[in-house]
Amino acid sequence: MIASIPSSRSSQFIRKAYLSLFFLFLFLPLSMVVVFAFNDAPYPMPPWKGFTLDWLFANGEHGRTGLWFDTELRDSLWNSLIIASTVSTLSVLAGTANAFLLERCDFRGKNVLSSLMLVPLVIPGVILGISILAFMSRIAQFADNNFGMELEFLRPGLPLVIFGQFAYIVSITTLTISARLKRFDLSLEEAAQNLGASRSAIFMTITLPYLRPALLGAAAIAFLLSFENFNTTYMLTGSDAPLTILMYGRMKEGATPVINAISLALMVLSLLFVSFNLLRKSGQD
Repeated sequence: MIASIPSSRSSQFIRKAYLSLFFLFLFLPLSMVVVFAFNDAPYPMPPWKGFTLDWLFANGEHGRTGLWFDTELRDSLWNSLIIASTVSTLSVLAGTANAFLLERCDFRGKNVLSSLMLVPLVIPGVILGISILAFMSRIAQFADNNFGMELEFLRPGLPLVIFGQFAYIVSITTLTISARLKRFDLSLEEAAQNLGASRSAIFMTITLPYLRPALLGAAAIAFLLSFENFNTTYMLTGSDAPLTILMYGRMKEGATPVINAISLALMVLSLLFVSFNLLRKSGQD
């Protein structure tokens, strides 16, 4: 609504009521998770039984193992961090190369290639995971039957999860970096070249600093998408389960407040990450 146009009290009330209900719907479930991470009860839901830190720091006392001493949960978190870091790094590197290919090069079939790049984004994650699993398993079986080679990285496990997530996240990083590269003023590179600068020097001192915000943004998006991914990961995971798969398995078996505790920890880490980015941007401004 344009600020200069006056609005009636009823419209202001409706707008404020809508915003209040929207944020209540958005944050009430999260607040319940935070509160019941400290509930002194063996179940992650009401009623309130008292305050406790057992679900964070208990080391087997009273039959409770908190987040800090839950080895299986810590290992799954470590697996998720490894997967997300690897996927984000590979996606940014490949996305940067794709962006230069699509924005700086002219070749036959360029439009078709650009369209095909969007296909993984519209395919359901479960279908994408099943397709990759079937394809890679067939290759591994062929290599085993004909050459006696055990290609374990093509079997369900962390390498296959990384490959499956990379298959669609790289499209997102490519679009993010391409959007920034498209607005780049080529006259800056031409002027530097006329002054005798090499291609590598031009890229490191002019192009790369200009792309840095897009690269950091693409890396952050890729990391978060990889960390929270479930559908594709579920089809490709092996014995080393990432955090999302482990939490899903525990929810099926009967959840405890440890699930609330790990959710609280992830919310705190996300808040710190967002705060750091906001402070970094304000410092640059």
